[in-house]
Amino acid sequence: MPKYLVIVESPAKVKTIKKFLGANYEVAASNGHVRDLPKSSLGIDVENDYEPKYITIRGKGDVLANLRKLVKKSDKIYLATDPDREGEAISWHLAQALKIEDKDINRISFNEITKNAVKASIKEPRKINMNLVDAQQSRRVLDRMVGYRISPLLWAKVKRGLSAGRVQSVALRIICDREDEINAFIPKEYWTIDAILNVKGEKKPITARFVGKAGQKIELENSGQVDKIMNELSGAQYIIDDIKKGERIKKAPQPFTTSTLQQEASKALNFSTQKTMRIAQQLYEGVDIKGSGTVGLITYLRTDSTRVAEEAEKMAGEFIAENYGEAYLSTDSTRISDEADALARNFIKENYGDAYYMAPDHAARQGKKIQDAHEAIRPTNIEILPSQVKELISRDQFRLYQLIWKRFVSSRMANAIYETTNIRIAAGDYRFSAAASHIKFDGYMSVYMSDEDEKSDAFTFSQITKESQISLDKYDNKQHFTQPPAHYTEASLVKTLEELGIGRPSTYAPTIGTIIARRYVIKEDKNLYVTEIGEAVNKIMLKSFPSIVDVNFTANMESLLDKVEEGSVNWKTVVRNFYPDLDAAVKLAEKELETVKIEDEVTDVICENCGRNMVIKYGPHGKFLACPGFPECRNTKPYLEKIGVACPKCGKEVILLRTRKGRKYYGCENSECDFMSWNKPSSEKCPKCGGYMVEKGNKLACANEQCGYVTNYVHNKENN
Repeated sequence: MPKYLVIVESPAKVKTIKKFLGANYEVAASNGHVRDLPKSSLGIDVENDYEPKYITIRGKGDVLANLRKLVKKSDKIYLATDPDREGEAISWHLAQALKIEDKDINRISFNEITKNAVKASIKEPRKINMNLVDAQQSRRVLDRMVGYRISPLLWAKVKRGLSAGRVQSVALRIICDREDEINAFIPKEYWTIDAILNVKGEKKPITARFVGKAGQKIELENSGQVDKIMNELSGAQYIIDDIKKGERIKKAPQPFTTSTLQQEASKALNFSTQKTMRIAQQLYEGVDIKGSGTVGLITYLRTDSTRVAEEAEKMAGEFIAENYGEAYLSTDSTRISDEADALARNFIKENYGDAYYMAPDHAARQGKKIQDAHEAIRPTNIEILPSQVKELISRDQFRLYQLIWKRFVSSRMANAIYETTNIRIAAGDYRFSAAASHIKFDGYMSVYMSDEDEKSDAFTFSQITKESQISLDKYDNKQHFTQPPAHYTEASLVKTLEELGIGRPSTYAPTIGTIIARRYVIKEDKNLYVTEIGEAVNKIMLKSFPSIVDVNFTANMESLLDKVEEGSVNWKTVVRNFYPDLDAAVKLAEKELETVKIEDEVTDVICENCGRNMVIKYGPHGKFLACPGFPECRNTKPYLEKIGVACPKCGKEVILLRTRKGRKYYGCENSECDFMSWNKPSSEKCPKCGGYMVEKGNKLACANEQCGYVTNYVHNKENN
């Protein structure tokens, strides 16, 4: 009887897949990569056309030895690593390390760990896709070049343990740029006027907002403007000028991709990107379910496609019709069969030319590279309800599975329909408006609602006509100030990286994890804040390696890697064009940075233990005082970094402080004083109200937003 060997990445898959295949099949795991570039050196032969020098990863010798024994005993070997660039590269490395000849290579892949999917893949083995391998190689080599050439400079400039990365450095810059925007933001005053109106026959009053005059929108910028309008509105009669009723369609969401899953899990479940990917991996590889053994609950988790297999599409339709009714089935699906798509493609190319054909999935994503061999993230079996597995899996696994299940089911359901009413109200020459919406048909929202989905208004204006009598109850006038851009969260950063074409879905979680682990940014209440270390690293990268942290440059590099995957660009060409410029920039930076190495700053504070002058050191939470006699003397003290400004409350010195996680703020050296400011205070007083001023980019602004005084101010940001 012939013996077959199936090699997978994760040990968690072994038992499940063996159960599907039977006694003739041996299933073994590589535990991820078995070969990689050496940690002790660059590992790339720059003089020999940038050839990578792969070695066996430490600790993988026993794994490879066991696999070699199994290979010798097997009549046929199947390489069943994950269905992406990384998985393809792992299969290639396995083939090299195990000395499997090209003619004997049987590469299989499956999007879900189910019996049908695994058995189907066995029937259709293929050769290793070297375009995918080369795309992974080029990414790995480029990342290694950036990390191993620039990181030592950061060690010399800031401290050891820091790192630079081709994607992480751009992500850090994006966060720093947003922080600069926020710090430089000047609030702008504006006002609103709401008229609370009684409608005859209605139990509740309606609220109408001031919009301007007939055909003219008026922005309310100050209280004087509001007072003038209020005087002119005195005694005005309110009449309904126009009523418009209509419908608004809210389209059902697409099933999850990697990035949209990370975003939604962050918002809905408060999961970090890393936690989301870790739990999704567990759901994909399979969880133990009593009576069924190990079951893979979701499809492959690294994808940017929204494609769904026909079998899953059919099952979803039957499930929705049976459990929700025919009315809830989607009737406007743009999905077509593979056969119909092939016929259309051939017809268009023959009659119009190749340039006129674009695949539907690609068209929908505005030309971005789609890993369309994958499906969207969905349940492997829609009939496995979250409620059925709730007690069999962990709480976090249940919450994520429920989110994925609901999103997929809703994506196959009918659109929601809102009934809308817009009322325009005249008061003399001025106009007010009121709007309400009501869910006419809930459609997909009967299963799934995101933060973006509107809730139905309690009051729908259903009884109001143009003849309805209305009268003024009261006015509600409010002063507002424009708000700065929001700090990035993990969810919004992932969305921005995807929109800019930075990185790939699989890289977002490790990228964010790295900049947090390096303490370049800290996370407080979901928001990401730049630390002092992050600011220092970003300044170095902007000064010495501007192209590395340039958004367009990095996005173009991702496009080149996609072309490598397509087979239209040689991966060595990408590396050849990249490295010489990097090498020149590193050599120049080495000369410049030698003179700006941070040394311990000696202070006039005397160590009470040994009498030495204490020095300023840098720690995870910023600066602190330490005795230079370490390790003999281990005395340390907090460092009160004065900024030369008197406290507006008690008159003592304002000092730079940091939160427990490292976020910078300003407070008073007097521990009993509660003064605090996120922006750096200035010694200058506001000439308008006499309050203290704060620095906002190149301007000074009164700390009292209601005052609103702003003036230009030029200062040295290097010292900030």
